[in-house]
Amino acid sequence: MAGKKERQRKLAREHYARQQARRIQRSHRWRRIGIIVAACAAVIALGAGGYVALSGGGNKTAAATSTPNPTASPTAAPTPTVSPTPTLAAEPASHCTYTPSGTAARKVGVPPARPAFKAGKYQATVKTNRGTIVLDLLNHQATCTVNSFIYLANKSYFNKTPCHRLTTSGIYVLQCGDPTGSGTGGPGYKFADENLTGAKYTEGTVAMANSGPGTNGSQFFLVYRNSTLPPNYTPFGKIVGGLGIIQNVAKAGTDNSNGNGDGHPKEKVTIESVTITKA
Repeated sequence: MAGKKERQRKLAREHYARQQARRIQRSHRWRRIGIIVAACAAVIALGAGGYVALSGGGNKTAAATSTPNPTASPTAAPTPTVSPTPTLAAEPASHCTYTPSGTAARKVGVPPARPAFKAGKYQATVKTNRGTIVLDLLNHQATCTVNSFIYLANKSYFNKTPCHRLTTSGIYVLQCGDPTGSGTGGPGYKFADENLTGAKYTEGTVAMANSGPGTNGSQFFLVYRNSTLPPNYTPFGKIVGGLGIIQNVAKAGTDNSNGNGDGHPKEKVTIESVTITKA
């Protein structure tokens, strides 16, 4: 009798051991599957986030790439980076933060933290070798951006600078604001985005190029035809005169021979001066 019970116990122990072995096998198999799934997801995520847009330079940033990354040089274009949109301050802002970043293409210092151009309406008259372009500045919707733009204009930062990038496919912009003409130059500081909620880049829009959230510097782009871009680039002005000048430059095309419509404008555009007036 005792022998029979001992045999039953032995069989029970062996049955339990087999069950445990099967459980461990299944656990290892699902762990391997989980690792494979995670790796695939990572590859997909990298692919989705790799398309960048217009870059702005100065701190090696970008702006709408493929267009105004207006991100960097003619090789970059505005393309959305998958990144969170920063919380935007109420407008008009009463305080601006300009953070040192990169090497200044022209040493002009940093704009005042207290915006001097909140009240009233301001225009920028941009004289180029192709003619004069007039911008209404949105200082009530993008206070710190306009504060920086006016500061740089009054310091002659934009004088004798090329518009280094033209895109004629996908997005339709002329990008300016880099004294070096390389697409990587900036003022030596960066600042936060503004006026992004519901931002659209219709014909005549003037917006900042950047290389990600909070990387605005001096580069901006002029939209000469309705463009589809993610709301990642601060709109701070509207072209109210001279739009046809940019459109004519666009008709002449770019120097890019690969046919993607993103390069230096064949008809070179040089900003001779930018003058600010209160309307």
